[in-house]
Amino acid sequence: MSTADPAVLDPDERDPFEAFNAAMGAGFVTDPYPDFAEARKAGGLAPMDLGDLTFDPGDDAEEVEAIVGLEDMPAVFTANTFDAVQEILRDGERFSSEGYAEVMGAVFGHSILEMDEPEHRTYRGLIQQAFTRKAMEWWEAELVQPIVDRLLDDVVAEGHGDLVRALTFPFPMYTIAGMLGLPDDELDRFHRLAVEMISVSFDMDLALRSSAELGAWFDGLAAERRGGEGRDLISVLGRAELDGQHLTDQEITAFCRLLLTAGAETTYRSSSNLLFGLLTHPEQLEAVRNDRSLLPQAIEEALRWEPPLLTILRTAAVDTEVGGVEVPKDAVIVMNLGSANHDESRWDEPETFDIFRPQQPHIAFATGPHMCLGMHLARMETTVALNAVLDRLPDVRIDPDAEAPYITGMTFRAPPALPVVFTAPS
Repeated sequence: MSTADPAVLDPDERDPFEAFNAAMGAGFVTDPYPDFAEARKAGGLAPMDLGDLTFDPGDDAEEVEAIVGLEDMPAVFTANTFDAVQEILRDGERFSSEGYAEVMGAVFGHSILEMDEPEHRTYRGLIQQAFTRKAMEWWEAELVQPIVDRLLDDVVAEGHGDLVRALTFPFPMYTIAGMLGLPDDELDRFHRLAVEMISVSFDMDLALRSSAELGAWFDGLAAERRGGEGRDLISVLGRAELDGQHLTDQEITAFCRLLLTAGAETTYRSSSNLLFGLLTHPEQLEAVRNDRSLLPQAIEEALRWEPPLLTILRTAAVDTEVGGVEVPKDAVIVMNLGSANHDESRWDEPETFDIFRPQQPHIAFATGPHMCLGMHLARMETTVALNAVLDRLPDVRIDPDAEAPYITGMTFRAPPALPVVFTAPS
């Protein structure tokens, strides 16, 4: 695969990755968890405060209200505890995913993100046929491992590096591009378009232009490969069948758009957060280095401690209540996954990164009917990447001469950089 510098995403020197990060709270929000802890004291569900809609402390509340048109908005709540978030996500009858259709549907197309039952069940059953154990094993051996090794070659040659820009940022995108059978020389273009497409919250025109460009590309590939015997994801989806139903070219395109953004973006961030957690807790890093059987629980702890995506949305399909709080029909509920994963009623000292804590299910991949379809792929990719770092960068540690790394962001969270040094292999 291509190993072009992922920092240069646009020939006009405009970096949509940095623009997206800034819009998602990077640089403004470093640690939102104390605020989440305060919110949990009010109960599982609470009306959303206007201040929760802004990242910049200098924003004027009245100006924000005028811009976003809050007077026309339905009631908005936040679900802050593990039990409240789990209850809502598991109940697809009372709480709908259709709220994503108006904005995200315009960008992705009609995708699994916005579907309710029974449509969601059928669509998911078709998509899952591409994510078999055999396919996962092939992707690991033929895509992920070679990509990670190639990216680390440059780090090893330099003797130091930024593991975000050198590894965790590019490798999930390159993996998905390989899964889709995209040409190597177009990877930087695809990555740029993917990031631009999820910039919908602050630049709708840009998101729609990028979506259209990707859509035209994927429509052509879906039509070209339908009926073929290829192993790439587009070909497999074209052959998928469930009770006589097949995916249309438009449905395949919608899923490819979603996979490019959701799959690459969240895996890049979750693997970065794991590396940050281990590098800033050297004793735990050393334990994993010496005993790789600890890696699965390290991955799960990092997902709990710093989920790559803090919030997802649901809409009340009926008048209902959650935890004694009345919720009117059409109310929007912000699922605070980050807060749920730090619920002190479920985890002792939840703010602490501790791979040795008793393991119990977190909610970073959501739960219920819409539980993340790609979670096993993400875990596999992260396992390969971390094993390679530990094998190829002996005594890897934070570069003492660089700026100390930190995690930032309010919707998507990750460290902007992970500068490291290591003992040169003999």
